[in-house]
Amino acid sequence: MTFATLGLIDPLLRSLETLGYQTPTPVQAQAIPAVLAGRDLMAAAQTGTGKTAGFALPLLQLLAMEGPKVTANSVRALILVPTRELAEQVHEAVRQYAENLPLSTYAVYGGVSINPQMMKLRKGVDLLVATPGRLLDLFRQNALKFNQLQTLVLDEADRMLDLGFSEELGNIYRVLPKKRQTLLFSATFSDAIRLLAGQMLNDPLSIEVSPRNVAANTVKQWVVVVDKKRKPELFIHLLRKGKWKQVLVFAKTRNGVDALVEKLQGLGINADGIHGDKPQATRQRALDRFKASEVQILVATDVAARGLDIEDLPLVVNFDLPIVAEDYIHRIGRTGRAGATGEAISLVCADEVNLLSAIETLTRQTLTRQMEQDFEPEHRVPDTDASGQVVKKPKKPKKPKTSGSGKRNLGKWVESGDASAPEPSIKPVRKVPVFNTGPRKRKP
Repeated sequence: MTFATLGLIDPLLRSLETLGYQTPTPVQAQAIPAVLAGRDLMAAAQTGTGKTAGFALPLLQLLAMEGPKVTANSVRALILVPTRELAEQVHEAVRQYAENLPLSTYAVYGGVSINPQMMKLRKGVDLLVATPGRLLDLFRQNALKFNQLQTLVLDEADRMLDLGFSEELGNIYRVLPKKRQTLLFSATFSDAIRLLAGQMLNDPLSIEVSPRNVAANTVKQWVVVVDKKRKPELFIHLLRKGKWKQVLVFAKTRNGVDALVEKLQGLGINADGIHGDKPQATRQRALDRFKASEVQILVATDVAARGLDIEDLPLVVNFDLPIVAEDYIHRIGRTGRAGATGEAISLVCADEVNLLSAIETLTRQTLTRQMEQDFEPEHRVPDTDASGQVVKKPKKPKKPKTSGSGKRNLGKWVESGDASAPEPSIKPVRKVPVFNTGPRKRKP
């Protein structure tokens, strides 16, 4: 199968040839004809399998061949994404695909000045990539109209539809045309989200090119158990032992990112970090330097779990496990992309055993555990398996306390005897003092 057999027009085929695309991936082979046919779509596929091209290529073709010219402050197609980084990446891919088409594209997101975005939208944009918050800001300032909207795409739909975005999405849906094509693309879909998405789409076609919620088989995964306080020390040990060249590290909190970066830099290790508190320009600069191998270690919160496409990234380290199990799949999906192989190592402490269990249940696999010499945890990490069970060792029965005099402790009372003798089957009877009730003798 080729892209030509999928019905794509020559300008798009020329762009794909320039980019070196030769054979459609499974999700592209199924999605492209469906989108061209005007179907609503719900597509699930692992990260790194070409989902962006699966919706962007047919969408650009529909815009080029159908519909009126875009008017001022209007958009004809809208792609919603959860993060600024993903907005940039998706727009860059769209821009490359549309190189030979007479279409305008643009990306808007928060963290930067809104004024240049308002100026750009004055002439109208055929295809807009946006984060929900900034899209609503532009709409409320009358910088954006949706009367010409033909197609809505939700990329990373599972994150877009979760509670964190539900209010913003509800506000967006209320101002969009009822008659439109809607496409949902993601690596993971929970049952609750599938139900919700089914209510939004019109007779949707469902595509699943791989088992639901399964990490890419090109990624070798394992766990190293360690005490929480020794995680930084263990990470540095593994870094030096493995002679790691380029590593993407995920930490749970913004403070955690900053603390690890500061520690690494203090040891002369070339490291940088990105999280939601940093300005967009700073985040983009750190990412660009990491892609160019100018930075050895990039530490990030889950803001980088989706949308970062780093060519030939060999290793991902989960310094902390994610709170949401699905994010684990997206994190490790930054390596092992486009058929390449990769590794994913998770540093797990006792406090994270329930998070580990949730990940193993979601991915339906029990992750291999290792212990690093001299880093064996004092606080045991209970065994887990893909069934969602946390295996707790039975408590040992308490032994009776013994004293060196051969006396056994029986509560508050001590009875003499052989310390090695078996415990009595009944509790000892406390001796009650006997009082003399006869006539009291007087002292002479």
